[in-house]
Amino acid sequence: MQREFQFADGEKLDYKIADVDVDCKYSQELGRWMIPNEAENELCLGLWADDLQAIWSMGIFRAREEHLTSRSNRDKKASLNKDGKSLVRWLFSRSDLPPNILLQIPEKDVDHIMEGKSGAERIRRLFRTVQGQRIGRGVVATVAQQADYMKRIRGNGGARSQLREEGIIILGQYEAHRDIARQLGLKEIPEKGESISIRVYPAESVRSKTAMIDGSWWRVAESEDPVVLAPLLPTLGSN
Repeated sequence: MQREFQFADGEKLDYKIADVDVDCKYSQELGRWMIPNEAENELCLGLWADDLQAIWSMGIFRAREEHLTSRSNRDKKASLNKDGKSLVRWLFSRSDLPPNILLQIPEKDVDHIMEGKSGAERIRRLFRTVQGQRIGRGVVATVAQQADYMKRIRGNGGARSQLREEGIIILGQYEAHRDIARQLGLKEIPEKGESISIRVYPAESVRSKTAMIDGSWWRVAESEDPVVLAPLLPTLGSN
């Protein structure tokens, strides 16, 4: 959040927002933020997320003494009591969180992906195994385990070039790629920093759920369709 919104460091708390010190707290249990002494009577941002459900929440509240539990633990920290929780102003409530696909696919598939001997091989396995679903930068970084992880997706030797021989295209955040995803009728469309792979096959006729790619019409491949060389994706577009 601090990097995204360029919040300045606070004087005694985490951030300074509009010249006001704000503390930021995260808890795996909604509303169970631990409030230190220095944040009492100050504004706090409370964050919560559930990777399995791919949802998150963020609320703002003032940590008034009457809205806190007693400080009986070793760290002398308190949490919001019932009244305090009822006064949280939710900025985002159970909103969509970019999915962590590694927590949502079968464990055997995760094992298969991570058994690849190199970052490049693990990325190929990822996009070969998980098709039609959004894959974010964080997942790519986890799988690649390399500093230049996003290069492992691109053409010119990356997974996009290598999986083309298997009929698989990897659509990214470019608007031209997002249009192709819509035309193919994919349920999910890549957002900023995301990619989606899908195997395609030449369309027998122009109909719904077909896309013009590299000068010809394509559709999502069915299981019985033979593997063909995938088309080249457009390389220019607006991010």
